[in-house]
Amino acid sequence: MTAAEPAGPASPPPCSDAGLLAPGRAGSPAEAATGDAAFLGALLDAEAALTRAQASLGLAPAAAADAVTAAADPARFDVRALALRARDGGNPVIPLVADLGAAVGPEHAPHVHRGATSQDLMDTAAMLVAARTLDLVLADLARTEGALAGLARAHRDTVMPGRTLTQHAVPTTFGLKAAGWRSLVLDARDRLRRVRDALPVQLGGAAGTAAAFTAYGATDTGALVEAYARELGLAAPVLPWHTLRTPVADLAGALALTAGALGKTAVDVLTLSRTEIRELSEGTGGGSSAMPHKANPVRATLIAAAARRAPHLAATLYASLPAEDERPAGAWHAEWEPLRDLLRLAGGAARDAAELTGGLRVHADAMRAHLDLTHGLIVSERLSAELAPVLGRARARELLTRAARRATEEDRPLVELLAQEPELKETDLAGLTDPARYTGSAGDLTDRALERR
Repeated sequence: MTAAEPAGPASPPPCSDAGLLAPGRAGSPAEAATGDAAFLGALLDAEAALTRAQASLGLAPAAAADAVTAAADPARFDVRALALRARDGGNPVIPLVADLGAAVGPEHAPHVHRGATSQDLMDTAAMLVAARTLDLVLADLARTEGALAGLARAHRDTVMPGRTLTQHAVPTTFGLKAAGWRSLVLDARDRLRRVRDALPVQLGGAAGTAAAFTAYGATDTGALVEAYARELGLAAPVLPWHTLRTPVADLAGALALTAGALGKTAVDVLTLSRTEIRELSEGTGGGSSAMPHKANPVRATLIAAAARRAPHLAATLYASLPAEDERPAGAWHAEWEPLRDLLRLAGGAARDAAELTGGLRVHADAMRAHLDLTHGLIVSERLSAELAPVLGRARARELLTRAARRATEEDRPLVELLAQEPELKETDLAGLTDPARYTGSAGDLTDRALERR
């Protein structure tokens, strides 16, 4: 290049993915736990564990198990080269086994991948990656749950408008709202825990009969599966699940629910942090490229984006349930990328939720002020119930309907208009129209919700 030639943009590595278009997962623990290096590590862990499991049952020499374990170092393998060579066989296990066999040498190479099929290792590695990622997600959910519990306790009696179909309905408390958010987080946590504990290894051989393992001397293939599961810290399935995809479907459902549960908190924060509402705000809002005054609710925005994407990824995984024959063409291949994306979405959302709830600012004064926006109509339900025995149901309805219309048209407090009615001279209108005195069982419900652990 001559001095007169302008410098062009730097060329990125081929197919690099630094998360430029995925700020929701960029830098999250789940991102690192699901990257190509992590999947390569899981595949190598699965291969080494298989040889160790066979050695523990006398089906392979201990020296072979040691050699394979020592050689199964991700740093020794070129993940990009494996990806390109995977095109020949449709999955990365085939070139990886070749490279791992070469790494251990001719003496121990026959004990690499012995008796297994590619799907055994791909499925097992996917479950291993999922298990490691879920442990990280669960840690962030614990942080979120703790923050929400603190908000619910602190604001047990902080009154705010309850909204239905976008309109003020009756008073509620922010404590009850936060307790509801926490309840969803706990629902997600419980489902993820159950799924995490049930994630299984896969070991069925070419067509799910484990025939090759018996050909190599196994008399109890169930014992081999148990040993394999112990090596990896996963569950031992009753049957090979090459075309019985319940583990993936359960994982998909739990991850989608997690994203959606966190999304509920996010969309409420987005609504309540609007400029004209501002009952909540993020502790550290994001800036705008054009408007210096803005402090955007970025954490909530990223969580809401994840919640919108997750169901469609889960749908792809559910669509792989009808898998033909004993091992399908395309069904399990279709799972790899959406499963990784779903793990990343849920993991990123959990990270952002912990940050969002840990720094959330509650503007109780704004909440209280907004209770008066309808001039007292927010307690019309209570007035209907309380005045019907005094005036009769029809008369109470007529009076309240007229007073409500006047309150809106004349911009006057409802209590002031009702005080003009001779029939209500002896009625404690101030008490009946105080929104803070019409929150029902909100406090008790909050306390009850906080008992859940």
